[in-house]
Amino acid sequence: MRFADPSTALVDDLVDAARAGDHVAFEELVRRTYADTYTLARRLVSDEEDARDVVQEAYLRAYRSIGRFRGDAQFSTWLYRITANCASTHLGRRRRHRHDELDEEVDVPDTSPDHDPAAMATASLLRDRLEAAIAELPPRLRAVVVLRDIYDLNHAQIAEELGITESAAKVRLHRARRRLRTQVFPLRGEEPLDHEVEDQAHAS
Repeated sequence: MRFADPSTALVDDLVDAARAGDHVAFEELVRRTYADTYTLARRLVSDEEDARDVVQEAYLRAYRSIGRFRGDAQFSTWLYRITANCASTHLGRRRRHRHDELDEEVDVPDTSPDHDPAAMATASLLRDRLEAAIAELPPRLRAVVVLRDIYDLNHAQIAEELGITESAAKVRLHRARRRLRTQVFPLRGEEPLDHEVEDQAHAS
């Protein structure tokens, strides 16, 4: 199936054409989904260059696998799942080589009064601490936090995006939020959680 003007075609038609080997249709899918895919990658990895690498790898994997895409989920959901997996692989590779940077940019609502310099400074410090804490999460925990608290997906949607069970999504989100709380808002006498408990539970 070939399109004289693929920019006017429906996404489902483009997917069908791409599955049949239409390179132009796949290029149009890339054009339509790139911004959202890059935004997700940027949330999951440390900087813009890493995000571009993740997106490039995600589209390469998608291109190689499009023929096996069955349409059980939306194309965007399938692509985001691939992107999340690529981001996890990328971060794991960086961690193994001791080059993991902790400078992720995460949009955190600023609720401080606009005309209170002290409150604004406190909010800025809190934002920095929260961003650093999110960046330090293991990739599988960071992913659920980003998908739930930034993309506002529910547990079932997160499970579908990441290819895990809904129960695992709930467990990971609970662990991620507990770790963030102990690092950003530690209780009196409470030490920030180390990685060993979550990192030993790879099956969750």
